[in-house]
Amino acid sequence: MYFLTIIIDFFTSLNGIFYTIAYLVGGIPFGLLYAKMAGGVDIRKVGSGSIGATNVLRALKEANPKVAKKVAILTMLSDALKGAIVILIAKVFGLSYEAQWMLALLAVIGHCYSPFLGFEGGKGVATIVGVIAVFLPIEAISGLVVWFLVGKFLKISSLASLVGVLFGVVLSFFIHPDIPHIHTHTPLVIAAFIVFYKHIPNIVRLIQRQEGKVL
Repeated sequence: MYFLTIIIDFFTSLNGIFYTIAYLVGGIPFGLLYAKMAGGVDIRKVGSGSIGATNVLRALKEANPKVAKKVAILTMLSDALKGAIVILIAKVFGLSYEAQWMLALLAVIGHCYSPFLGFEGGKGVATIVGVIAVFLPIEAISGLVVWFLVGKFLKISSLASLVGVLFGVVLSFFIHPDIPHIHTHTPLVIAAFIVFYKHIPNIVRLIQRQEGKVL
């Protein structure tokens, strides 16, 4: 009973409520929902099977090419904002910076291991950029620029995503060697590790030079 009481107290506390919300909102598969609405496509059965913007673009280019780019951009924005919005609301409620960073991490985990998809999900790139932008906008914007440039010239989405995330994380150690308020890079590094872990199949294909290009 004591252990049950601790669990109930945690999940009914302000922090616990926001942690749960961050994970659940992070888990909303916007790409899957938008692709079904726009083209009647289950993107889990198309291309890479990912629920991210790249696979939305790939799937809708065949099912509904007129809206493919628009829906892909909408997916990217939705995945980026879903974690950021929860953090911004948490700020209004006065949650500590440590708790806010935990919300960021949980949003990424929710996207990558969605409770609505049997704990499967996307690869977390847009979501990590969105949550990091709340705390470290320079790093987030720089990572986006690198992602855009690599994607523009090499046309390989996974490589662009990985290089962009890595660049943003590494840059944070130079611009913010002591992360404001929490004084550690741990949540940022953990989130980046999750993103790279979800990209292992892509990394293998990149090494083997078999990774497809986005045309």
